[in-house]
Amino acid sequence: MRTSMTTLTQMWMTLLLSNVLPSDHNSDLPLLKCQLVYAILTWMSVHVAQLIADTIYLFVGMPPTRHPLDPNKSNRALEFPALITGLCQSFGVPVTPSKVI
Repeated sequence: MRTSMTTLTQMWMTLLLSNVLPSDHNSDLPLLKCQLVYAILTWMSVHVAQLIADTIYLFVGMPPTRHPLDPNKSNRALEFPALITGLCQSFGVPVTPSKVI
């Protein structure tokens, strides 16, 4: 599928999959993200803050998954770690950059 995309489309797809709507793998592009790339390329209005808020809301509502080797740890990646850490830091929560979340 990537081979049939223009360079600009591939760049937007990479940006979306890495920053705006991250996922645990970047090898495919689901329909919702394809529609978002199309909207951006055709200059449609996109409410990115709402997309991020909806993604965080869905993430919080998902049941926890446990690590197969250590049942006390979660197997799920934190959504938007830099955004959440930055917001916590701006509200005075102590943040240690060297500590793994």
